[in-house]
Amino acid sequence: ESKKIQNGVCPPDTILCLQEAVDNHKEEKTIGEFMKFCNVYLEGAGGQLVDQKFLPRITEGEVRVFMIGDRPIELIHKKPAEGGISATMKSGAKYVRYPPNEKKFSLLMENFQQDLPKLMEALEIGDQPLPLVWTADFIPGPKKDGLDTYLIGEFNCSCVGITKQLDLAKLVAKTAVTVCGGVSMM
Repeated sequence: ESKKIQNGVCPPDTILCLQEAVDNHKEEKTIGEFMKFCNVYLEGAGGQLVDQKFLPRITEGEVRVFMIGDRPIELIHKKPAEGGISATMKSGAKYVRYPPNEKKFSLLMENFQQDLPKLMEALEIGDQPLPLVWTADFIPGPKKDGLDTYLIGEFNCSCVGITKQLDLAKLVAKTAVTVCGGVSMM
């Protein structure tokens, strides 16, 4: 409904076509309805809403880098179900696991490894160690000189499970001892 946009402003009755990123269901809401829905996330102390540009190549899937400290453990290519944009298992996405040195993701990993020492500083917590167990999810961006680019979609260090990877317990423990002992991991 671009005809309604005047001076960069959309009236509240402009219709938005939305697709939910958890389960891929589609719905329509007016801008007014959508903003009212978003208010739930803005109310109260610490309320926030993240505005992230839509990256159309999400339909090709995202790549999760599973980390223990500064060590990549595995890559997980999470491809949405046909017609979807969500890479959650609940939405029917397919997960394929790769070793961190998988050739098809070598440019992604090379760039990520170069940026890793700068990560905590960029987040303004440079005096802190990297999280013990965490993930970084990358979404394909526009191609540059025929090569894939990737943009970070999410860092997660609050609810990363390893219950199916108990063989990693010793590495997690060793990394924790190193970090707690004050030995830099970078």
